[in-house]
Amino acid sequence: MSDQPHTPAQNGPEPDSGTVADAVTGNWVDHLAPAWSRPYLRLSRADRPIGTWLLLIPCWWGLAMAMLHDGQASLHDLWIATGCAVGAFLMRGAGCTWNDITDRKFDGAVERTKSRPIPSGQVTVKQALVWMALQCLISLGFLLTLNTAAIIAGIVAIVPVAIYPFAKRFTWWPQVFLGVAFNWGALLAWVAHTGSLHWAAVVLYLSGIAWTLFYDTIYAHQDKEDDALIGVKSTARLFAEETPKWLKRFLTLAVLLMALAVGLAMTGTSAASPFALLIALLGPWAFGAHMVWQMLRLDTEDTGVCLRLFRSNRNTGLLPLLFFATALLM
Repeated sequence: MSDQPHTPAQNGPEPDSGTVADAVTGNWVDHLAPAWSRPYLRLSRADRPIGTWLLLIPCWWGLAMAMLHDGQASLHDLWIATGCAVGAFLMRGAGCTWNDITDRKFDGAVERTKSRPIPSGQVTVKQALVWMALQCLISLGFLLTLNTAAIIAGIVAIVPVAIYPFAKRFTWWPQVFLGVAFNWGALLAWVAHTGSLHWAAVVLYLSGIAWTLFYDTIYAHQDKEDDALIGVKSTARLFAEETPKWLKRFLTLAVLLMALAVGLAMTGTSAASPFALLIALLGPWAFGAHMVWQMLRLDTEDTGVCLRLFRSNRNTGLLPLLFFATALLM
């Protein structure tokens, strides 16, 4: 579950030469997965699980907040949570496969990404397209077990996923497009539970987009020199030395919007007690505190620090979820 480097497995096959440069050290794909499957799992970033967490966490936020809103919880919600986890893994994999197909020429020109399966020759574009379609079809199977509103939300989510890889070509703010795609699960999980949308879910979604701007700007600082050479845009290049100032703005916005979402979800309903509301409001505070912790350690010129801080956002997102879950028990 951890995204931090760890000792390679002592048992199982040795990793092959196709290991991706920025994969987690000792990851299960390189050491335990069958050799034939490794290029496809690398396309899906299974060797770098942080992206799955960042796609999944907003789903769990939306589900938890929907339950706080109406005070209802059932075994079906456990199915929604499980389906979100499977769907996050599959759709993150499909999205990354699509990203690698569209970015294959850029990836071949960037030191950190030239070892990815397509530019390194492990997988052809045709094979990648088939793999992407397979992941989408399996994910659709899970989506079809939910209510109509959630199915519609899930299908619409394909639009920002399809657009995102091209955003860096025409805007300095591709991270906004990533945020739109990566936080869609907050809306989907809410409607999967309640059957309809609510302003609390929309505000929570906007909080997630601000959070994505925070963590993906940090991530983008790893590639800013190569991006400048090949003409790829990003907020890291746009903000440059002003990055800390912008990150503080995104941090503040993410926290305030999440707190507002909690208030909208839990006030004016008999399902929420004042003590539960207080506990839930501690979630945004913990969320912001972890981002402040990242800011104190940030060095945008050190790619290793940027990667470690980016990966730490799994914990950033899980912290408010712990408070939401506790509030549900009140």
